[in-house]
Amino acid sequence: MSSDPWGRVDETGTVYVRTAEGEQVVGSWQAGSPEEALAYFERKYEGLVVEIGLLERRVKTTDLSAKDAAAAIEHLRGQVDEHHAVGDFEALRKRLDELVSTVDSRREERKAQRAKQTDEARHAKEALVVEAEELAGSDQWRSAGERLRALVDTWKGLPRLDRKSDDELWHRFSHARSAFSKRRKAHFAALDAQREDARKAKERLVAEAESLSGSTDWGATAARYRELMTDWKAAGRAQREAEDELWNRFRGAQDVFFAARGEVFAERDAEQTENLKLKEDLAAEAERLVPVTDLKAARAAFRSLNERWEAIGHVPRDARPKVEGRMHAVERALQESEENEWRRTNPEARARAEGLTGQLQAAVDKLRTQIDTARAAGNNARADKLAKELEGRQALLDQALKGLQEFGG
Repeated sequence: MSSDPWGRVDETGTVYVRTAEGEQVVGSWQAGSPEEALAYFERKYEGLVVEIGLLERRVKTTDLSAKDAAAAIEHLRGQVDEHHAVGDFEALRKRLDELVSTVDSRREERKAQRAKQTDEARHAKEALVVEAEELAGSDQWRSAGERLRALVDTWKGLPRLDRKSDDELWHRFSHARSAFSKRRKAHFAALDAQREDARKAKERLVAEAESLSGSTDWGATAARYRELMTDWKAAGRAQREAEDELWNRFRGAQDVFFAARGEVFAERDAEQTENLKLKEDLAAEAERLVPVTDLKAARAAFRSLNERWEAIGHVPRDARPKVEGRMHAVERALQESEENEWRRTNPEARARAEGLTGQLQAAVDKLRTQIDTARAAGNNARADKLAKELEGRQALLDQALKGLQEFGG
């Protein structure tokens, strides 16, 4: 007979294991010595130890489910209870009991973790719903649309809740998205309608702009183009392609008109510049008459210069006062000379004064007639010029009349 602390083999080859309940038959061994029998059944025990150790490791280090872990424990417990090995079965049962506790603890931890995850998922989905409902009223169509699409991706990444809760939250979430899409669709439909109205309005503006491009009524047409531009800005934007095409036509029509006007104005400016040079030459020639040495010759020369002056056309507006002022200064000098001569040669001066007064009166009457004629013809520029000359002649006439009074007339 052979034995060890946990088992023995009797003389018949029967193998026993010692347990807290007493000896239990493990099996029978007839193939060799009792020592070999004990070694064999001890190896079977070590196999159970290894299996239990592996299960403990799986429970602690893997995601083995509680159900599968319990099934594995029960399978090993059955093998332990069958006592087909030699060793400390009480220690194995204790390890299996501890493993059951570990599995139960893990089950509760996982249950709590799932509950926590579910609660977090619920709060996360509720937050997504609230944000989606806020975005449903937004007019920031691009950014809000992009954000809603991102919320959908986030929703898909969250765990499902119980069906009722998940369905209720999804219904609110989906309704918010649909409301936003409906509002956005209505907005862009209205925008398309506005752009179509703008296109039609701008086509009418383009048609008028093109019809005016050949006009030579420079002032009125330029003013109308300014009005058309104001109307263009007020019409709003058409669709991009139509907007670009219409603008190019509209701008092109204006360019044709203003280019033609620019050429005409350039020619006019060149002509007026040349006129200014001619009048400056006449003014210089007139200034050489002063101081007056021969009043009669000077007066005749000045009349000739004045006739040549009148034959010359317009000069640039900003240069007109200066060059006309030079001629007026000479004319005043001649008038002063006449007055001085008149005073020196009384009574002959009286006759001359009377003659001068008559001439001035005739000149004043003539100028008034010319002014009325120019006004009637719509030539306000000439009328204004004649009016200035009338002021000078009238002043001379007034002085001449005052002089005649000094002669007792």
